[in-house]
Amino acid sequence: MEKHLIPELDHCILCPRRCGVDRNAGKTGVCGMTSEIRIARVGLHMWEEPCLSGTRGSGTIFFTGCNLGCIFCQNHEISTRSLPGKVYSIEELSSAMLSLQEQGALNINLVTGTHYVPQIVEAVHLSRQKGLTLPILYNCGGYESVETLKLLEGVVDIYLPDMKFFSSEISSRYAHAKDYFERAKEAIAEMVRQCPKQVFDQDGIMQKGVIVRHLMLPGLLFDTKHILDYLCETYGNTITISLMNQYTPMPSVPSELDRPLLPEHYDSMVNYLTILGQENAYTQEGGTVSESFIPDFE
Repeated sequence: MEKHLIPELDHCILCPRRCGVDRNAGKTGVCGMTSEIRIARVGLHMWEEPCLSGTRGSGTIFFTGCNLGCIFCQNHEISTRSLPGKVYSIEELSSAMLSLQEQGALNINLVTGTHYVPQIVEAVHLSRQKGLTLPILYNCGGYESVETLKLLEGVVDIYLPDMKFFSSEISSRYAHAKDYFERAKEAIAEMVRQCPKQVFDQDGIMQKGVIVRHLMLPGLLFDTKHILDYLCETYGNTITISLMNQYTPMPSVPSELDRPLLPEHYDSMVNYLTILGQENAYTQEGGTVSESFIPDFE
């Protein structure tokens, strides 16, 4: 396969880590990836928010590697270097998108693609030329660079970021990212600037907009409260908030995270969203704490 050089990767500063490594030369930064596109799974996914998965599924492309590396990550098999995934060319990535459209996917869901944004832009443009009509969904951990997100303007239709942490002490401990909240705040502002209105088709499937996810962690009730305060005060019902209770303890997490979320803590934050006047929100019912929600990456 002929090596495709990406100028932005000669001195990679695509994410807030700003490693500056030459990924075109085969070097790796925090994300663990060179310039080669590596993908762990391509397929229909039924477990996104209802307006994304519907009854036919979201066309997910799980990229290998991650710029954040949360110690509790449910996709740890692909966010670390232990499972490098299959190498794709830009043309093969484009073909994967078109294949998902043929399978009936409702959107193209790009999961953790921060470190491949320039290649993604090329692949989407190529796919559009070949007949791709589905919305493009950018699914990320929220630790994004505004400059990189601007490369996606006009390419991405739906943004699906996390807002994981409010406290810098907590984000330092669990993701080695003291500046997480500041960077996520800037990133979400840019996403909303690009996609200021929520648009749905006649079946209630999102075509444009921003959904911000927050996965509640055990023992961090007040961190969640601060995040909900910020999102509701800043954006109100111009965005959708997805409050998640599906935290599943992964191997080797510290003792304070080696337990499920208390149901009463989750219920209290669901009620708090109502108090804040948030009408555009997804919540989860009991029973979602299960590894069955974690895709099979074998």
